[in-house]
Amino acid sequence: MTSRTSTRTLLWALLASIVVLYAFPFGYLVLTSLKPPTDAIAVPPTVLPKAWSLENYGTALATPGVIPSFINSTSTAVISTVLSVLLAVPAAYGITRYGTASGRIFVMLALVTRMVPPVAVGVPLVNLMSRAGITDTPTALALAHTTISLPLSIWLMASFFEAVPSSLEEAAQVDGCSRLQAMVRVVVPVVGGGIAVTAIFAFLASWNEFLFALLLTAVRAQTTPIVIANFQTQYGLQWGPMTALATLYSVPVVLFTLLLQRRIVAGMTLGAVKG
Repeated sequence: MTSRTSTRTLLWALLASIVVLYAFPFGYLVLTSLKPPTDAIAVPPTVLPKAWSLENYGTALATPGVIPSFINSTSTAVISTVLSVLLAVPAAYGITRYGTASGRIFVMLALVTRMVPPVAVGVPLVNLMSRAGITDTPTALALAHTTISLPLSIWLMASFFEAVPSSLEEAAQVDGCSRLQAMVRVVVPVVGGGIAVTAIFAFLASWNEFLFALLLTAVRAQTTPIVIANFQTQYGLQWGPMTALATLYSVPVVLFTLLLQRRIVAGMTLGAVKG
C-alpha cells in the first residue's frame, strides 16, 4: 500500500512538473504584458511585475493596423478551416470506404506533401496568387493555408471514418438512403467529434502561420503575427506591447478550444469501443 501511494505521488509530481514547464513560457508572456513598459525591458528581467499595469494593452490596441489584423486573421482562419473540412470529409470517406489502391497512394502522397517545407512552395504560391489577381487578400492567404492543413485533415478524418462500422451505412441503405445520404445523415453525425478535432487543427494551422502571411500580404490582409513582429523601433523591440498583443491573440484559440471541448474528447475517444 505504501509503495502504491509513493508511486502515485511520484507520478503526480512528474505530471505537475511537466505542466509547469509547458505552461511557464505562456505564463511569463502574460506576466510580462502586465508590467510597465520600462520593467518589461529591464535587465536582469523579473518574472513577477513590480507594479501591475495595463498600459501595454492600451498601446498595442491603439497601434494602427492591430484591429484590422485581428479581422484578417479571423476571416483567413475561418475560410481555411471551412475549406479544409469540406474537402477532407468526402476525400477521407472515399478513401476508407472504397479501400482502393489509388486511395491508399493518395493518402501517402498527402502525407508527403505535408512534409514539404512551406518555404519550398511559398514563392510559387506568390506567383500563382499574383497571376490570379488576389494577392494581399484574406482569400489568397486562406487558400495557401489550406495547402498546409488539408493533408493533415484528410489523414485525421480517414482515421475517424475507419472507426465507424460500415454496418451503419448498410442499414441506412436498406432503409432507402443512397450512399451520399447515408454518409451525410448517419456517418457524419457519428464522427462529429472527429470533425471538431480536425477543425481545431486546421484553425490553429492558419491562426499561427507566419511565413505565407509574410509572403502573401502587404498592407490590406496582414494578420496579427505579422503585426506582432513589427513592434520594433530604432532602439529595439517593444516587448511590452508585443507580449500584450500576443496574449490577446491567444484568447480566441483558448475560447475556441473550450467551446469544443466535449467534441474534442468525443473525437479522441472515437473508436476506443466498438460494437
